[in-house]
Amino acid sequence: MTGLMQLTFHKMHGLGNDFVLLDCLQEAFSLTAEQIRFVADRRFGVGCDQVLVIEHSVTPGVAASYRIFNQDGSAAEHCGNGVRCVAKYLNERLDGNPEKIKVEIASHPYELLIEDSGAVRVDMGSPIFEPARIPSMFPRRQTAYDLTVGDDTFSVGAVSMGNPHVVFPVDKPQKFPVEEIGQALQEHECFPKQVNAGFMNIERRDSISLRVWERGAGETLACGTGACAAVVVGRLWERLDDSVEVHLTGGNLRIEWSGNENDSVWMTGEATYVFEGKISI
Repeated sequence: MTGLMQLTFHKMHGLGNDFVLLDCLQEAFSLTAEQIRFVADRRFGVGCDQVLVIEHSVTPGVAASYRIFNQDGSAAEHCGNGVRCVAKYLNERLDGNPEKIKVEIASHPYELLIEDSGAVRVDMGSPIFEPARIPSMFPRRQTAYDLTVGDDTFSVGAVSMGNPHVVFPVDKPQKFPVEEIGQALQEHECFPKQVNAGFMNIERRDSISLRVWERGAGETLACGTGACAAVVVGRLWERLDDSVEVHLTGGNLRIEWSGNENDSVWMTGEATYVFEGKISI
């Protein structure tokens, strides 16, 4: 064991989108990308879709800042299921058991409300549509874009929810080749920072089913920002109402958006604490 570091971690998940959460409020985060990949490995490490790192914030009124790392060690800009888990973790450790918490990522604060049921409601911020800010190589902003993948061309929506998303309308998400198309999209030349891909079936105006391929992690059981992106795109296409139940493989999220691009998208869903442990690195 000489030379090994003992790392305390917390295992959490949001609808099966699972995380290793590291509490670095009292000590500096120092893991390398290789060490993150080891922690995230499901055979040799703890196993997770992403590693969440909670750190001290100097912003008044903000409980903590956090960072996100994918399975492959790369950094991610945002994670809807992850931020609910961060809020749930902090809520159980702050004096007074507050119902409202603010956390920040990359200096951007997000407000979260802990509901009586234990679900977490999150202000996910307003969607970003300008192609260059998604970022994408589409020449101009449109409601739908033609995107060629291999030999096929699809009509898709594109939006950023703090991270880039492309949304595909499909009739049967469970039978769609998500891994094949998702992997091809992740490395598509149209997206200079890669992209998350959502495959959406609109069931009713207040209900969709969705599978999501996340860059750096592959298909996950749920994706919070992906659910927000899908509903935003469905609203742009005038096919969804302002409150939508999103059925993901791991469970359901409630997404609300007025349709006004300056208004925030709100997400409500569960966050579950699984266990605490230690791992030698």
